Amino acid sequence: MVDVWTVVRTERRALVADLESLSATQWATPSLCGGWTVHDVVGHVVDTALTSRLRFVRDMVRARFDFDQQNQVGMERARGAAPGETLDRLRASVDLRLTPPAPLATRLVEAIVHGEDIRRPLALRHAYDTDAVVEAFRCQARTSASMGGAKTLLADLRLSATDAELVHGDGPSVEGPALELLLASCGRAVALDRLSGPGLATLRERLDTT
Repeated sequence: MVDVWTVVRTERRALVADLESLSATQWATPSLCGGWTVHDVVGHVVDTALTSRLRFVRDMVRARFDFDQQNQVGMERARGAAPGETLDRLRASVDLRLTPPAPLATRLVEAIVHGEDIRRPLALRHAYDTDAVVEAFRCQARTSASMGGAKTLLADLRLSATDAELVHGDGPSVEGPALELLLASCGRAVALDRLSGPGLATLRERLDTT
C-alpha cells in the first residue's frame, strides 16, 4: 500500500525545489493545463492543498456545481500577485493533510499529474515513486468522467505499463511507461507520443473529442 500523505509531502517539497530557480519568464510559460500558465497551476496546487471537505462543498455551491469554475476561482484565490508569493504559499502547504470528499488516492493524481503539467513545458525531469504512479492511474481509471476520471475514456482498452506491474482493462492494447499512461488518462495528449499499440488510435481519437 502506498503511504499517500508521505508521497504527497515528498512531491510538494520536490516541486518547491524545482520552482525556486525559475525565472519570471518560466513562471509565465503555458502549462499542460489548457489556458493555465505554470504560475496558475502552482496556484491550483496550493488551493488544492488548502481544500477541506467543507471548503470544497462550499466552493462548489458558490460555483453552482460547475467544477471548472470552482477550479478557476480557487486557483485565482490561491495564486499570489507574484511568483515568489505563490511559492511561499506552496512552502507553507507542504505538510497539510486536507482533502476534498474524494478517494485519498486522488491526492496522488493531483501531486503527480500537476507536477508534470509544470515540469514538462520547462524541460524539467523528475523521478516519481513507481507504486504511487500505479496507484494514481488505478484511481483515475476507476473514477467516472463526471468526477474527473477516465473510466469512459479507457473503456474497452487494455492498458499495460512497460516499467511497472500494471495491466488494466480488456481490448486493443496500449502500452508504455506507467507515468505516460497516467498522464494520458488525465487528458494530457502529450503523453500519447510515448505510447504504442493497436488501441492507441482509439485513445487518441477519444482525447481529441473530449
